[in-house]
Amino acid sequence: MINTLLIANRGEIACRVIRTARALGIRTVAVHSDADRGAMHVRMADAAVWIGPAPVSESYLNGAAIIAAARRTGADAIHPGYGFLSESPDFVEKVAAAGLTFVGPSAAAIRAMGLKDGAKALMEKAGVPVVPGYHGAEQDPAFLCEQAKTIGFPVLIKARAGGGGKGMRRVERPEDFAEALSSARREAEASFGDSRCLVEKFVENPRHVEIQVFGDAAGNVVHLFERDCSLQRRHQKVIEEAPAPGMTAELRAAMGAAAVEAAKAVNYVGAGTVEFIVDGAKLSPDGFWFMEMNTRLQVEHPVTEAITGLDLVALQIAVAEGRPLPFRQEDLEISGHAVEARLYAEDAGAGFLPATGRLERLAFPPAEDGIRVDTGVREGDVITPHYDPMIAKVIAHGPDRASALQRLARALDAMVVSGCVTNRLFLSRLAEDADFVAGRVDTGLVGRTQADLTRIPEPEAIDFALAAVAALSPQGGGARSADPFAAFPNFRNFGPARQSVVFEVDGKRLRVAVETSGNGARRIETPAGAVTLETCERHGDRLVTVEAGVRRSALVVAGAGAVAVQRHGVEHRFRLSVPGGSGDETSGDAVIAPMPGVVRLVSARAGDQVQRGARLAVLEAMKMEHGLAAPRDGVVAAVSVAEGDQVEQGATLFTLEPEG
Repeated sequence: MINTLLIANRGEIACRVIRTARALGIRTVAVHSDADRGAMHVRMADAAVWIGPAPVSESYLNGAAIIAAARRTGADAIHPGYGFLSESPDFVEKVAAAGLTFVGPSAAAIRAMGLKDGAKALMEKAGVPVVPGYHGAEQDPAFLCEQAKTIGFPVLIKARAGGGGKGMRRVERPEDFAEALSSARREAEASFGDSRCLVEKFVENPRHVEIQVFGDAAGNVVHLFERDCSLQRRHQKVIEEAPAPGMTAELRAAMGAAAVEAAKAVNYVGAGTVEFIVDGAKLSPDGFWFMEMNTRLQVEHPVTEAITGLDLVALQIAVAEGRPLPFRQEDLEISGHAVEARLYAEDAGAGFLPATGRLERLAFPPAEDGIRVDTGVREGDVITPHYDPMIAKVIAHGPDRASALQRLARALDAMVVSGCVTNRLFLSRLAEDADFVAGRVDTGLVGRTQADLTRIPEPEAIDFALAAVAALSPQGGGARSADPFAAFPNFRNFGPARQSVVFEVDGKRLRVAVETSGNGARRIETPAGAVTLETCERHGDRLVTVEAGVRRSALVVAGAGAVAVQRHGVEHRFRLSVPGGSGDETSGDAVIAPMPGVVRLVSARAGDQVQRGARLAVLEAMKMEHGLAAPRDGVVAAVSVAEGDQVEQGATLFTLEPEG
């Protein structure tokens, strides 16, 4: 029996494991870096141990420090979560050597499935269909390009280690192959310490469907049905669901059997996921191919829990203790439909760039009506550049797919999140996308509709009005003084009181005039039109208004120098104009770091003639590469960084000579 469990991870997955361990009566130990001293998982655990500085290489990837923490706290088992050391066979062997139980598969199984090239060769021997491609050891760029030509473009370059879309590039033409390979290798080396790649045929109209498998030490292996993870951006999942839309009984049986055979081929014990590419044009038993096996728990495991009624973490612990699976394949059934959306701190409109910042306001819908939220952050926490920027996973379960999607959309709309750029609006639109709702999904859907999904609507008159009311109220906290009539809302000696607020939006100063009558009604003139609020009441950060007889509520957060208005999942931030200020003038003469990160490549020097859109550098942030392009045609006047430099958000990296 496991008495004390150390979780070698952080964030929402550490909190998730702690909740189940606590329900089982197991004592828990958290580990943390400097950046996570006050994190939610640290506060939840029975004990916590510092393991190093913020960089993951010095903390959450420091296996020796994690094992030492287990010994110091009397832990007898380690749960790896996902990511970090969860798929490191060397770490598993060191855990076993220390006399501790690893809650996961054996080092041999992880090693067999950990490298995509070897795993595919193993699957071919086991009779599992694999995607056509080159999975050999030769890594010469010219040789790999020739293999790609033989396979036929488009192809996918994929890092042989790791996952999560890192080190993956789609290549349409032979002339683009060398640069794509170089980029994939850099990202793979930074993420997994292994730059070697394989090349595969790109399947047209692909769907990403995965099978959850579970094995025990007695050799029993079952599958817990499928999850569809086709909605992706930059090869990373954003919305997952179970079961897969349009799935046939024949295809489910074939994929389930193949996944079980894959697990049996490596004597798999514990929770694992076998990922397949499926031909979206024809859902048939001969239209799917093995991609890889993730030898750990998946981010999207809650949708499987929702449709099966099982606690996968509890099952992991039971199997790690040597107990057999408590069911057979024929005992398992699908109940309803579940969908999960990943809420990230990222700017969807800027190519999904990771964002940082303090979560000034954060509140999730209650856990009722089929809604579950897994998170590892609280209001006031800071999203740092050191780790994955996930804020929460929002899971909705219903009797059918339509009700699950409807509940997800409602939960996203009801959420309160302010102070950090998020992808919530993108998720809300995606959850209501006509093709997605109809079940017409493939891995290219987000890319095809990205412009519409990420478009930020212009502020409406009511947004300006609410921001102005908040800025002028006693609780506004802004640069303007409080409403002098607020203490006597029904008294006016010489007619309506008129006040103005000037906001800076996109570098422009916009004036909003507020007239308050003796009965408390407000007529507000905004750049988007006039608004009349019959009543306006403030309840903390919420403004409750009545306009044309309709009562509405909106979140309005006023801080030092700015007001954020959030309605229907859309947040607009209005910066209060300071007299004499210059506004936000944007220049076409500089390339600015859009986020904190490490400069991995500098491809221009002072004096170079560049064209608009030409790549000048590659910035790595949160282990993803981001190309930085020239803002216009011109000559590079100065280069302010070198490869390997750590830069802060807003730092000037390049300047161009003035035009003319």
